[in-house]
Amino acid sequence: MNKRYQKKHELWLAVLFASFAINDETIKSRLYDFSQIAFRHMKWLGEEALEKGEDYNYDRDMLLYKRNSIFEIIESLKEQIEETQQFYPQNILGRRIKTDDAYLLEYISQILKDEKNNQEVTAFNMQRKWGDKNLSQEQIDALTLFLFEESYKEYELILVYAYMQARTRNVLHFNVFQDLVDESHFHLKSFGNMMAKLGILALPRELHTMTYIVKDLEQFVKDGIAEEEAAKVMCKELSDAIKDEELSKFFDFINYQESYHIELMKKLL
Repeated sequence: MNKRYQKKHELWLAVLFASFAINDETIKSRLYDFSQIAFRHMKWLGEEALEKGEDYNYDRDMLLYKRNSIFEIIESLKEQIEETQQFYPQNILGRRIKTDDAYLLEYISQILKDEKNNQEVTAFNMQRKWGDKNLSQEQIDALTLFLFEESYKEYELILVYAYMQARTRNVLHFNVFQDLVDESHFHLKSFGNMMAKLGILALPRELHTMTYIVKDLEQFVKDGIAEEEAAKVMCKELSDAIKDEELSKFFDFINYQESYHIELMKKLL
């Protein structure tokens, strides 16, 4: 079971980070939609495992290779989708997942048929430039550090809250976990696209088992509130440090969202 879940986890990340890496807005948007479907597949596979008295974890064994063109990314993604097919269960859920993946493969084939789609990928070039904005090196360094730290935090929160949501029968807890997962998806998407724009796109590090196997829910929530408060401080510092109105307003926006996350987590207490 865990090998199946691991392969789906890796495929979710592969589709998600392909969407971040690609600049073409149409392809980027469609792939992100498919990544959300893949995440639901993970949810369903996890639920199925628990119903059978089995379990799963967030182990993974994948690398994010630097690609220079859309076709390189898409062809690699196509291979990974095809390789993952063998791990799905032979039941209604497995058939649903396979038909979803089949449609993604069809979409990929349509992309590959049109040479105009084969645009340059700059997400891995390490140039660390923010478009035509003349940000200082100090500002770029601050933004880089923030994006690496916060992209990991959002990835971690998505998986931790999903893990806990699958194990609760409390409706209030379930709904709060869902809100927090959804919010973290949006933040990870925002930060992933910003990393790609800077040319520093990279996978967040793997989660340690003790990150998501929570023995003391109350202490976990208190620690989570403290983590959100620390994120708010980072957002405020970054907003003040970056002398660009558009970016400053974005980090203010994220800061206010983190404030509401704290209120959601207080509901759990």
